[in-house]
Amino acid sequence: MILFAAFFTTTCSTSGFDMPFVIFCGPPCSGKSKRCMELKSFITSNYKREVIVISDDVTGVPKNEIYADSKKEKETRSGLKSAVQRKITKDNVVLVDSMNYIKGFRYELFCVTKSAQSPHCVIYCDVSKENATKWNSGRPQQEQYTQDVLDALMMRMEPPDSRNRWDSPLFTIQYDDELPCQQICDAIFQRKAPSQNMSTQSQPLSSTDFLYELDRITQATVSVIIDSQKTGIVGDAITVPGADEKVRILRHISLAELQRHKRQFIKFTKMHPTSDISKLSNMFVQYLNNSIT
Repeated sequence: MILFAAFFTTTCSTSGFDMPFVIFCGPPCSGKSKRCMELKSFITSNYKREVIVISDDVTGVPKNEIYADSKKEKETRSGLKSAVQRKITKDNVVLVDSMNYIKGFRYELFCVTKSAQSPHCVIYCDVSKENATKWNSGRPQQEQYTQDVLDALMMRMEPPDSRNRWDSPLFTIQYDDELPCQQICDAIFQRKAPSQNMSTQSQPLSSTDFLYELDRITQATVSVIIDSQKTGIVGDAITVPGADEKVRILRHISLAELQRHKRQFIKFTKMHPTSDISKLSNMFVQYLNNSIT
C-alpha cells in the first residue's frame, strides 16, 4: 500500500539498519503463513539478515482452543507480545505471523516498536469468507478451524487502516496478488525508526506514591469523560484536568470500555514509569486518543 525509493542490490550492506519488525494480520486461512515464509526467504537470500518468525503457536495450545476461549486468547496475545519484546534486537528481522485482528493489540505492538525504536510495517492478508471457508476445508483435519470459530473470527476482524500510525506503512494483499517483497524491505530498511514519546519512554520510578497517583489520575479522567458524554455530543473534545491535550470522542464510549483502557494503561505505565507525575494526565489522554478511534 505504499511505494518507496528502491535501493536494493544483492550485495548491499545492512549496517545501520535496526530491528525491523513486520506485523502480519488477517482472517483465518488468508495465506498469512505462506506470505510470511515468502518474505523470510526473500530477506534471508538478499539481505543476509536473521529472520525470526513468531506465531500464535507460542503457547502450544491448538488454535481452536485458543480462539474459542477468551482467557486462552488473552494469554496467547500476551505470549506473542512478550516474545516480540525478547526477540527484537539490532541484528534480527522479526515477523509476527498471527491474525492480530484487534486494532488495540496492533497498537500495543506499535508501542513496543517505538520503545525499541524499530521501523515496522503491517501486511494485511485480505480474503473473502467464501474463500476462507473453502481453503479451511482443504487443510488436514487437525489443522482446520471449526466453522463456529472461523465465522466468529471473520466477524471480529478489525481491518488495519493506513491512517492509523500503528497500521502504517500498510500493504494489503489479496489471495492472487504477488507479495511486493522489495517494497516491504524498503519500508522496513530505509525508513527512520519512530521516535519515543512520553507514552513509551521508560524512566526511573522516583515517587513513592506513584501507583496511587496513577490510579487517581486515570480514574478522574474516566469520570470526566463519562460525565461529559451525558451532556455533550459525539465529536466534542473533552478537557481533562491536568492535561494540555483534549480527549477526542468520535463515538459513545462505555464505562466498561474506558475501564478496560484504564487497566491496560496502568499495566503498561507500571512497566514504564515516569519520574514526573504531572505528565500522567497527558500520557493517559494520548493513550486514549490512540485507542478509542
